[in-house]
Amino acid sequence: MSRQLLAMALAPLLGLFILGIGNGFLATLISVRLDAAGESATVIGIVSSAYFIGLALGAMVNDRLLLRIGHIRAYGSFASLVAVTVLLQGLFFDPWAWFALRLIGGWATVGVYLVIESWLLTSGDQKVRGRLLALYMISLYAAGVLGQLLLGVTDAMGTTAPFMVIGLLASLSVLPMAMIPRVSPIMEQAEPLHPLRLITLTPTGVMGSLGSGMVVAAAYTLLPLYLQRIGMTVSQVGQMMAVVILGAMLLQYPIGRWSDRHDRQIVLIAISGFCVLISAAMLWLPLSTPLLAALLFLLGGGVFALYPVAVSHAADRAPAGALVRMSQGLLLINSIGATISPLLISPVMTAVGDAGLFWAFGSLSLFFALFFVWRRRVRPAPLPVAPFTATTPMSAAGAELVVTEELMQGALEHEHLEDLSEAVPDVEVAEPMVGPPAEDESHIVYYDDVEQASPRG
Repeated sequence: MSRQLLAMALAPLLGLFILGIGNGFLATLISVRLDAAGESATVIGIVSSAYFIGLALGAMVNDRLLLRIGHIRAYGSFASLVAVTVLLQGLFFDPWAWFALRLIGGWATVGVYLVIESWLLTSGDQKVRGRLLALYMISLYAAGVLGQLLLGVTDAMGTTAPFMVIGLLASLSVLPMAMIPRVSPIMEQAEPLHPLRLITLTPTGVMGSLGSGMVVAAAYTLLPLYLQRIGMTVSQVGQMMAVVILGAMLLQYPIGRWSDRHDRQIVLIAISGFCVLISAAMLWLPLSTPLLAALLFLLGGGVFALYPVAVSHAADRAPAGALVRMSQGLLLINSIGATISPLLISPVMTAVGDAGLFWAFGSLSLFFALFFVWRRRVRPAPLPVAPFTATTPMSAAGAELVVTEELMQGALEHEHLEDLSEAVPDVEVAEPMVGPPAEDESHIVYYDDVEQASPRG
């Protein structure tokens, strides 16, 4: 990566890292504080869902505000609003006031991510998106791990100290963006594919994105509640949540590379089945601290890999002209799953006890595994068109970052192998042909042991 490109991306990545440290443990902090105050799992689930409602709303409307006022001013406004909502939560305790503050905070947080991701998107062309996305992922996950580890440290300082630290970090994250000596990049308003069109195009991608949103939201909001109720201190809860995020960071790419060499539907089935086994182990094995940490590490790797593998599978099916809109649509589906998850799972925990989290977790994973098995029997997966891309985008601009040059070239080549004219009627696609690509067309080979095979439907 050139120095010029790194310099352009450094400010938004530094802002992301600073903000991400505080945002990394805020959901955990809220869950453990509500539980310590005697609130039921249902109330905690309702308050937790407010954040994801705000994320979903912001993902749909914040790009319009960004287009009007520009990146730097928008970032300052959103980050300041994040700081205010967090500091107000530290000043007084009321679950329903916290619900409103978390909703506003979620709306503002996705605005921050929109600025960062759209800046990265316009910092370079499709040739460098993969490298920019890698830096983005490292910053995001590293901040999440560090934030969870800081939970115990800040909690020991007093009841309001964690909220003050998060508010300070949100305010401090404005500085790198405010010091950028250039105008805001140009961006276009997002137009994601309609959910019904997505279901027609890629039912497996839709269900994988929905399921990922549900299980990841439960991991962020209700897993801390479970850990505290089995006797862990706030510091230990933060450490275990850091292990979950570390598992997501370290295992997502190997799982994705595995999906490059195999049927991605098989990989989705394996991930879901693996989550069923982890849930069963959490329910029935005597859990020592090392065993619990190992299971949570594996759980993090599984649940966080589900979304990018599902998106990669969907990209194997989509025409090149629909890749961006498809990625943006799947992100909205993911947000819907994250919104409803705490509302569905927390009553289970209230009814059957803390173990209800993993009963719900295992049941959801089993349902999605069976769905993926059924879809594979109805329509086997197409051949992978490009390498897996590890990603957890928060905004429509971040979803577009996934569309790298390799993916675009692979999708264009796939249009020659299968008739995609009815997949997305309003997108122009190439005519299918018999035989190898013409000499003047690029043909990508992205792993060493690829074998010549005909596409399977």
